[in-house]
Amino acid sequence: MSDPAKSIRIGTMIKGTRARADETIAAIADLGFESFQPFFWQTTEGQDLAELGKRCREAIGDRDITIPTIGMFGNPLEERPLDRETLEGWKQCIDNAHHFGATCVAGFTGRVRNMPIEDSLPRYRQVWSELARHAADKGVKIAFENCAMDGNWQTGDWNIAHNPDAWELIFNETPDDHLGLEWEPCHQMVYLIDPLPQIRKWASRIFHIHGKDATIRWDVIREHGIFGKHPFVFMRTPGFGDSNWTDIISELRLAGWSGSIDIEGWHDPVYRDELEMTGQVRALEYLKRCRGGDFVAAG
Repeated sequence: MSDPAKSIRIGTMIKGTRARADETIAAIADLGFESFQPFFWQTTEGQDLAELGKRCREAIGDRDITIPTIGMFGNPLEERPLDRETLEGWKQCIDNAHHFGATCVAGFTGRVRNMPIEDSLPRYRQVWSELARHAADKGVKIAFENCAMDGNWQTGDWNIAHNPDAWELIFNETPDDHLGLEWEPCHQMVYLIDPLPQIRKWASRIFHIHGKDATIRWDVIREHGIFGKHPFVFMRTPGFGDSNWTDIISELRLAGWSGSIDIEGWHDPVYRDELEMTGQVRALEYLKRCRGGDFVAAG
């Protein structure tokens, strides 16, 4: 009998560059993760993605683990050598997603550097209209990560899809149904935006979710504000931050959402380095409890 709880799977991200993703999967596949998201930073490093996808699926074997989404993170809107590699990486990921078993490719929109968001829209429309057509031909969805990468409305280096007002703009430029969001509460919380109402409004556009949270130090904000020398927010692994993931997953279920929540590690100031996987497995167990725990069939 299938497990209805797994209509929302809990997994983790796997680095696809500077590491063998298949070996990482093989090393942690028995820890209880239900999905993986291999991802690339700016470049695929010339890898044969068809072969990599095959190796990743072989590492999973007959376990009930999926790879629904792969990631390509960089700035595909500009013309530096690595930017051009990122754009080419997007095309490669779209072409080879099926070798991983994936139906979605996620990453940053890119940005015209150091300019307001509106100034990126013509270049955004040019690049993503073409990529959207290519993805549609391949049966692949595109999901835009909602991370500002320290940018804001007026300036930045990487991404314009970090604010709900910007989502309205970009989806007006590219209204294709197979373009959506790779969402997480953390990236809204670091700008003091309440993430929960976004689920109710944007659930149909959320194609993939990153399991990452934040801790907001309101005492620092009250004393020093958000532009002082003292950090007022920290990115956290789920279970250690401020979000109630039971509420998040409940809102997702109420919206009829299904998909994968893949933990994005390497950001927690406490559970990092030798404690990295300790924190990730704790987050895995926590998110499964927030999902409702083990499935129990109705009588």
